[in-house]
Amino acid sequence: MPGPTETLFEVNENDGILYSNQQIDREQVCKDSNLCVINVKTVLENPLEIHYITVEITDLNDHSPTFPEKTKTLEISESALPGAQYQLQNALDPDGGANSVQSYKISQNDHFRLEIKDRGRDKTPILRLQKQLDRETKSRHKLVLTAIDGGTPQKSGTLEININVVDINDNMPVFTKDTYTAALQENAPIGTTVIQVNATDLDDGINGEVTYSFGGEVKDKIRELFEINSDTGEIIVKGNIDFELQDRFDIDIQASDKGIIPLRTYKSVISIQDNMFAVLTKSQLDRE
Repeated sequence: MPGPTETLFEVNENDGILYSNQQIDREQVCKDSNLCVINVKTVLENPLEIHYITVEITDLNDHSPTFPEKTKTLEISESALPGAQYQLQNALDPDGGANSVQSYKISQNDHFRLEIKDRGRDKTPILRLQKQLDRETKSRHKLVLTAIDGGTPQKSGTLEININVVDINDNMPVFTKDTYTAALQENAPIGTTVIQVNATDLDDGINGEVTYSFGGEVKDKIRELFEINSDTGEIIVKGNIDFELQDRFDIDIQASDKGIIPLRTYKSVISIQDNMFAVLTKSQLDRE
């Protein structure tokens, strides 16, 4: 057997009984074997006798399963389809046989189920997605994986699994109001803010950052008189407004996110009228 074993036992010279000299830790004496056997050679004198004794060290369930880490973080895209699987860490248990890890269980949840890949001595836990994730509904999920041994009584260990749902650009910007109103004085100074529109996007990061622009059909004359702040959504006077020459200005406004494939909300119409009343109505939502 590997390791020093000669000091573990001795024979009483008077009665010939084999005694252990110390408490035996099976996991230290037989680290890599489920069957722990020590061969002992004894020599008796008067008369001279040599005896070979085989001692089997049975396992005591004195260890709980443990994971290499206390917590595990997974990054899973909300575009992941049901059936996607994620291999988790094996729990470790120095005990052998039935006292080693025998089963796993996962905490109650709506999106994942646990499967076990049996590789003989090792049982590997697999997390399988069974319901698609939605970051806008819930961006983080917390699960607890429990490893259980087969001892009596059973011992167990846990691993905390933190799942971060990675955003995809699946929401378009939406204007916060169906109707906006604004008043504008004729000959308003250049730099005057007519109205500020606002759109929001439920996505995260750049997928949720909104920019504003004029619609593609806005005429050059409108662009000479008004400009839009792409970051704030403010419509600003850029030229000289004369309602005697034109008593109404209709401006198409659109909001886009900054995703790799941007989603766009279009169009909203601002009507700036001679009666100093501006109306913004939201009409069509569509995808670029």
